[in-house]
Amino acid sequence: MPRASLAEPSHGIAMYGEPALPEGFSALPYANPEAPKGGAIRLAEPGGFDSLKPWVLKGNPVWPILFENGLVAETLMLRSIDEPFSLYGLLAETVETSPDRSWVEFTLRPEARFSDGSPVTVEDVMWSYETLGTQGHPRYHGAWSKVASMEQTGERTIRFTFNANDRELPLLMGLRPILKKAQWDGQDFSDSGLEPPIGSAPYVVDRVDPGRSVTFRRDPDYWGKDLPVNAGRNNFDTIRYDYFGDSNAMFEAFKAGEVDVWRELSPQKWATEFNFPAATSGDVVKSEIPNGRPSGIMGLVMNTRNPIFTDWRVRQAMIEAFNFQFINNTLNGGAEPRITSYFANSPLAFQPGEAQDAVRELLEPFAADLPPGTIEGYSLPEGGDQALDRRGIRTAMKLFEEAGWTVQDGQMKNAQGQPFAFEILLNQSGTSMRTAAETRQIVDIYTQALRTLGITPTVTQLDSAQYVQRTNNYQFDMTWYERALSLSPGNEQLLYWGSEGVTEPGSRNWMGMSSPAAEAMIEAMLNATDADAFTAAVRALDRILTAGRYVIPVSYSPVSRLAHRKELTYPETVPLYGDWPGFMPEVWWRSE
Repeated sequence: MPRASLAEPSHGIAMYGEPALPEGFSALPYANPEAPKGGAIRLAEPGGFDSLKPWVLKGNPVWPILFENGLVAETLMLRSIDEPFSLYGLLAETVETSPDRSWVEFTLRPEARFSDGSPVTVEDVMWSYETLGTQGHPRYHGAWSKVASMEQTGERTIRFTFNANDRELPLLMGLRPILKKAQWDGQDFSDSGLEPPIGSAPYVVDRVDPGRSVTFRRDPDYWGKDLPVNAGRNNFDTIRYDYFGDSNAMFEAFKAGEVDVWRELSPQKWATEFNFPAATSGDVVKSEIPNGRPSGIMGLVMNTRNPIFTDWRVRQAMIEAFNFQFINNTLNGGAEPRITSYFANSPLAFQPGEAQDAVRELLEPFAADLPPGTIEGYSLPEGGDQALDRRGIRTAMKLFEEAGWTVQDGQMKNAQGQPFAFEILLNQSGTSMRTAAETRQIVDIYTQALRTLGITPTVTQLDSAQYVQRTNNYQFDMTWYERALSLSPGNEQLLYWGSEGVTEPGSRNWMGMSSPAAEAMIEAMLNATDADAFTAAVRALDRILTAGRYVIPVSYSPVSRLAHRKELTYPETVPLYGDWPGFMPEVWWRSE
């Protein structure tokens, strides 16, 4: 059948239905086209870096600012953070796909240029996709393995044909960073390095102080500055990121005026610690940014590659011993809700009680291999007000006994007399969602409770480079775990929970789970033809993950707390995803 009868070029693409913005739209709804250009913004990151290549596994890269549609590298399409999953043309002026989504075709804009003035060509696109898919970070490999062919079909047109039924693939093909072939061709792309990449995005790397700071300068000749998707975006002349050894140093730099924005993760500190001079004078203001995205998962993950964590009863016992209520009261004044499932705070979260209708139908073929509670219903223990939750400890003790562990001479041991021993690995620089001090405080409270069970784990703190190296290779027993999840979960879920990640380094499957049921739910998501079928598949996956008892969850915040200089402003319309990549600094500006 002729291709023209199957599809036609469009300005955008959505996972279901049509994108919200019509052809010819003037700006993204969460950007201010009248925002003034100019000035600088100074931001902070924990830890350090030794690479400007976030697209490979090696090294500790400047990933927040070069990843996907970052400041330097662009993609064919731009994701709107005001819709669950819609893309609009960026490097590509049009996208075309068949009704069954077995192929997708992009047409490059003729004006697209790299920062050195050279055109972005189909050759650059094809080289980028193949190189990322074979030598890049493992997150690129899964989608690339589903590409049967990649061919140039016109002077500015490239077509991907797929070898798998996967309705998300046309969108994923629009979200790979396009790099300049001539810069990297002939090198081992998998190596890390500090060579500034040549990209087509609004900014270029200006100055680098390895491990300490990196500054980006807005390109006055940026080819795409007049595109509708860029109206009101990329407003600062310079963006500087300084790296700090720990969160305390970052906060002190913010208070001293050396950093412009601070994300406060603790509601208790938000209420009590912003009484320094700049805040009381009004030079620093506090903004709360709401969002409608899933909670994601955050807490202590148990690595089932270690045999002591393979039994679900042991993992449930570890959850029972974690007194969430006391910890939440101690750290947050009890102000934040607990993460009850991976997709909590969204319509994709599984519903309480027994699985019903389409969700149950998806799960029942795997019922014999699913942990108790997956179909029947599962909920986390509440904990208590006192440091020692005796009810939780009694339940944990019973579960340990059922799994073959008993307290012998004051130590939890198995029948062979081997102690229940493990290491908790922590990043001394903290994480994007918790400071090092907060994670250590949580772990200290938890380990005190574990001692009543005859368990004394070893707690190890490493610098960020060592921590990344060990977690990339799953060299830990338990560690702090954070996974942000979107309203459009898809192929990345295989990177998070797929069985290949049990042995392949660099995946997000830190728990080491190998679940045919989970992979079947992901396949059902990818092949869903309507929103109802998609939601049922995600809710079924949510049950499998939560009842799998791999993570001991903590709290989440339905708002982002951003303290910032009063001159920094953001649009009145906040996107659906709230404070998410693509929001700050992309649509912020500096006012006089």
